[in-house]
Amino acid sequence: MTDKEISAKVANYLLEVKAVKLSPDNPFTWTSGLLSPIYCDNRITLSYPEARTFIRDTFVTIIKKYFKDVECIAGIATAGIAQGALIADAMGLPYIYIRPEAKKHGMKNSVEGYLKEGANVVLIEDLVSTGKSSLAALENLRASGGNALGLVSIFTYGFPDALERFKQASCPYIYLSNYTVLLEEAVKSGYISTQHKATLESWSSDPAAWASTHQ
Repeated sequence: MTDKEISAKVANYLLEVKAVKLSPDNPFTWTSGLLSPIYCDNRITLSYPEARTFIRDTFVTIIKKYFKDVECIAGIATAGIAQGALIADAMGLPYIYIRPEAKKHGMKNSVEGYLKEGANVVLIEDLVSTGKSSLAALENLRASGGNALGLVSIFTYGFPDALERFKQASCPYIYLSNYTVLLEEAVKSGYISTQHKATLESWSSDPAAWASTHQ
């Protein structure tokens, strides 16, 4: 499979299992308060063996291709925890998971599990929007002695400022599928109309401006 074919297949799985919901006429409200025509919860793929296995195997292929020196897999809490564990098991590698901030009690860990000093780690995330929570986990990993080779996620909205944040943090970032491909596949499958596709594209180019006109 080509990268484009893989991206399209992942997008179709997300649509089929309803991990992604597109609703341009009745926007969702994100935790930040921002209105959005898309809601994405890739944890739903864990309940579907075919989708779960394809996503896991694609992660493994990408990691072997781009991060050959990997010594440990790290899931980012909370949605990346299960995905990371599946990948680490498939690759026979040590596994840890990372909190965006340290616990307030007990050992007050930000990294759970055994992390060898200087170990080469690939971080796993289910979704990247602004990238802020993923980069907070990256900083916690580095502060705990890990060497981050890069981060891989199932899906990204592709916001330019988020991609720039990863560059500034010197963290290579790869994703299985993205917003552009998702919209293409949604139109092909009849999930949305071409008119809705235009609305959804206008949101991705300027989410704040789009939200201000859909209050």
